Parts: sequence; structure tokens; C-alpha cells
Amino acid sequence: MIPISDDNPTSSPPIVTVALIVACAAIFVWQASLDAEAAVRAVFALGMVPAVLFGTASLPDGLDIVPPAATVATSMFLHGGLMHLAGNMLYLWIFGNNVEDVMGSLRFVIFYLLCGIAAAMAQAFAAPAAEIPMIGASGAVSGVLGAYILLYPHARIRIAIPIGFYLHFTYLPAMVALGLWMGFQILNSVMTPADQGGTAWFAHIGGFIAGMLLIPVFKRRGVRFFHDPRRD
Repeated sequence: MIPISDDNPTSSPPIVTVALIVACAAIFVWQASLDAEAAVRAVFALGMVPAVLFGTASLPDGLDIVPPAATVATSMFLHGGLMHLAGNMLYLWIFGNNVEDVMGSLRFVIFYLLCGIAAAMAQAFAAPAAEIPMIGASGAVSGVLGAYILLYPHARIRIAIPIGFYLHFTYLPAMVALGLWMGFQILNSVMTPADQGGTAWFAHIGGFIAGMLLIPVFKRRGVRFFHDPRRD
């Protein structure tokens, strides 16, 4: 299930949302410019390694270029491949503009970073001995989704559903589309060991919950929950 767009226009330009997408894309270009060994070293140096974060393991000499605590922030700007980047940025573009719109740019920056940090910590606590680095913006983006589902549950999300070589396009309410997304994360977190490499399911869940908890603090006064989307 791939989201394509929503029917919820904004009243102000999504400056921070665009800036975050540009920043992640620029850092990915830098990653892609590295040779294979340097690219792996960058991931270990700037990614969040739970065992290193909790002090039960350490990085090889030369890789400890930032304090372990800082990696909960640096990790969210790295990506493991073009599809990883594209998927995260697609979700951020579709849903981030509306969440930024109800907060303002400065609050949205802080909200986004806090969701990403909460997501990284959720994954770290789920697998504290893991020595595999976690990277990607998906935890922070999950926080955006958590905020969106409380703000605009009735917004229509245009999605593409792959059926073999065919894409079926349809519309679903945000509460259904994002609810199914969250259910998929929970299902996979139950079926997949947390210390196994691959998708950081607990980061997605932690980020989503963080977004739901933080949105009452960060939204502007007068912005209601569970209201209808704007129309052009």
C-alpha cells in the first residue's frame, strides 16, 4: 500500500518539510559518493548502535566521531538505499506539510526531532544489546503520522495497491490507511526479533506513539483534533 497524495491542502508553505527532504537527500548523495568501506564506516559512526549507546560495546578507533547520545539524532538523516530514502520522504511530503501547518515551522522542527529521538530510544530499549546500527528518518516520520491521524482522521488518502504488475488506485480515510500501517508495524514487531537486522519496527511504533503524545503540546491553540480536512 503506497500513499500518493491526500486531499488536505495547507494554508502556508511547508518550509521545514521541504528542508528536511532536501537535507536527507543531500546526505544520501554524500553517502552514495563514498566507497563501500567508507559508506559502512559512516553508518557505524553516525548510526545509532544500541549497545554503544548504553555503553556495553564500543566502536573501533576512528569511528567514535560523535558522542553515542548524539547518534539518536544523526541516525535519522542517513538512509540505507534509494528506496529507503524515497519511501520515507514520500510519507514526509504527503503528511508533514499538514502537521507543520498546524504547528508553525519552529515547533515542527522540534517536534520532528523529538519524535525521531523517541523512536530511536524505543528501538534501543527493545534490543539493548544489538550491535547493528539503526539509520533512517522513518521513526521521525512515524511521529508525523501519529500526529496526522489525530488531526485529520477523515482526510482522504489516495493510495496505490500493487496487484501483481498492476497498480490499483483508491482512496481511504486517513484513520484507515494509517491505522492499517500501524497494525502492520505491530504485527511485524511481534513476528521479528528486535535485535535482528532489517526494518526497525519498534522505532516506527515508538515514533508513532510519540507523535500522538506530543501533538497536543505542539499544535497551535484553536486547532481541533478529529476535524475535517480543508478543501480547495
